[in-house]
Amino acid sequence: MNMFVGRLDTAQKLDSVSLRLVEQKKAISVVGLGYVGAVSLACLSDLGHRVVGTDIDNQKVDSIAWGQSPIHEDRLGELLSKGVAEDLLHATTNLEQAVLETDVTFVSVGTPTSEDGGCDTRAIEAVARGIGEALAKKDGFHIVVLRCSVPPGTTLDIMKPVLEQYSNKVAGKDFGICFNPEFLREGTAIADFHAPPKTVIGVSDQKTADVLAEIYAPVDESPIVTTVEVAELVKYVDNVWHATKVCFANEVGRLCKPMGIDSHAVMDIFVQDTKLNLSPYYLKPGFAFGGSCLPKEVRAVTHLAEKLGVATPLMDSLTPSNEKQIDQAIGMIRETGAKKVAVLGVAFKPGTDDLRESPALELISELQRDGIEVVAYDPAIQPGPHIAQQFEYMRYAAPHLQEVVDGLAGFMKSTPKSAIRDADAIIVTQKLPELRSVLRSKKEEATVVDLVRISAEVPNSSHYIGIGW
Repeated sequence: MNMFVGRLDTAQKLDSVSLRLVEQKKAISVVGLGYVGAVSLACLSDLGHRVVGTDIDNQKVDSIAWGQSPIHEDRLGELLSKGVAEDLLHATTNLEQAVLETDVTFVSVGTPTSEDGGCDTRAIEAVARGIGEALAKKDGFHIVVLRCSVPPGTTLDIMKPVLEQYSNKVAGKDFGICFNPEFLREGTAIADFHAPPKTVIGVSDQKTADVLAEIYAPVDESPIVTTVEVAELVKYVDNVWHATKVCFANEVGRLCKPMGIDSHAVMDIFVQDTKLNLSPYYLKPGFAFGGSCLPKEVRAVTHLAEKLGVATPLMDSLTPSNEKQIDQAIGMIRETGAKKVAVLGVAFKPGTDDLRESPALELISELQRDGIEVVAYDPAIQPGPHIAQQFEYMRYAAPHLQEVVDGLAGFMKSTPKSAIRDADAIIVTQKLPELRSVLRSKKEEATVVDLVRISAEVPNSSHYIGIGW
């Protein structure tokens, strides 16, 4: 017999709809109730998921079970209390129970620095064993999501084998595995969860990707789905970049103070440029920087700092780091054993004939010293007095390049096809659109050394080498 007679009132309808939505949403267990785990637990319950938090620390478990925050974080206590009151949020010290009662398990345990300076993954291994033992007793496709900051390979090379060993199941077939980095700032973590800068889902199977995308849909409709290893490294790169920004700003402050310049005024203007300063521009692995500005400005600033007696180790490291990139390119070319090399792109960037401190000239100079025959092509360069005059600009910065600049007319070719015709190795230093089709006409055994990623898709060939990919 139908238990409802007539029409439901509005309150009854809402309660019924809410119940169905909760039933449809994945139940989620969160292992590790520290900063990330507690925030994730609270926010996932706020999205309507039934969540179970688990930790070996009785005090954390008891605190969260009563709806109280174990840490100081804006709105965290409010959401935990709300989750408990709505019977959506529970906590236990029983890991197996938490896994058996849920569909997805988020792992947020500590990964402190190990004795050798690396990442201590023992907590991950211990938790993976416990989860694996629970999975052995469970039917259905359960998903395990690692959220800790870890080196690439940890999820698939350390966590997955343990899960498979103790569950006697196969990842991707019997259970899903994912790396899902968090980008939560302490103090604004709740707001960051609900308005994330990005949502990264590193997976090996589509089913897992779909489930994670569904979980995050209320806060991010367009998550970034990628490989597990890329997702792992993104988290490290983000944090190292943030550390770099802090150090850079502090070095600017140290530079400004003895000159009586307001460092905040300088940086307030600096950050308003979102076309170059705060943007994807320049932030792609490739060849070294060069030109009339960057090399000399770096030298000028470090010289100024030295005169002022100010330590700027980050800025001091830029030139040596840039030189290492040139050295790496030269080493890659030497390893090909080429006797004749074609360099495609001589100016410091495409669309200009500016040779001032071009890293391509450094490369050519070193190869010629090795006795390697070098030919080159650059559509913007016509050897002559104008080009020769450019050397005056870098006479003191790079006197060793005069011989290369003077000899340009002797080894420049008028077309890229003529440049690569007999070359044993082809060095791509500029992303020129016409080069993609021209490279098809190279000698079959000639090696392409790509310093700019000429194509988005990396060729799967033994005759292709990328400098950073």
